[in-house]
Amino acid sequence: MPTIEAVLFDFGGTLDADGARWSVRFHQGYRELSGGLALPAFEEIFRDVDRRLGRVPGIARMGFRAMVETESQLLVSELPDGAKIPAEELAARFCGRAVRTVRRNIPLLERLAVRWPLGIISNFTGNLERCLEELELRKYFRLVVDSAVVGREKPDPQLFLDACAVLGTEALCTWMVGDNPEADIRPALQLGMSACWVTEATRRTPDGLGPAVRIEQLPELELLLESACTV
Repeated sequence: MPTIEAVLFDFGGTLDADGARWSVRFHQGYRELSGGLALPAFEEIFRDVDRRLGRVPGIARMGFRAMVETESQLLVSELPDGAKIPAEELAARFCGRAVRTVRRNIPLLERLAVRWPLGIISNFTGNLERCLEELELRKYFRLVVDSAVVGREKPDPQLFLDACAVLGTEALCTWMVGDNPEADIRPALQLGMSACWVTEATRRTPDGLGPAVRIEQLPELELLLESACTV
């Protein structure tokens, strides 16, 4: 096992949830508020709204809550039963769960940041730095890569290579931690990184995905890294 010299993270679904996509989490709140669409139909609308979010005027200046509130408003305007869904409550439910998870994960990040340089690579909307500041996460990361800022999206391997260069490590000595097997895990493994997939235990492994370690909650990562250091 190569020496660990740096650890990279995804943001959405990894640091703010236990492997659940934003669409799934918005859908949870939507159903709790008596929304009627099943997840597949909801996700089709969500994907379009998510693309539109990046084009909202002023998005680059929004923090986490303002962004979630904006996305909630866009969603209810497009959902067939959105008129009965209070956008403010939908946003509050999403943010409340995300903030609780982030606060749980902060002690882990504090300890990891003492031992290794940490970085984030995220497909985001140009305001990731502001969101991290609002969530009190920014100080733990030496590097933050926001796809809308740099003009590249995962799974582009250059994002991972550039991050390694900035952190002064090589791919072989770097871990990638994420919830998306295609955007986070597969490209990292193809570059020779070690990879940790944050996902529910019952989720099927995509065909051809390499030997990634799976965890269900981010705090499990610490023991995993400790074990890797002793091999």
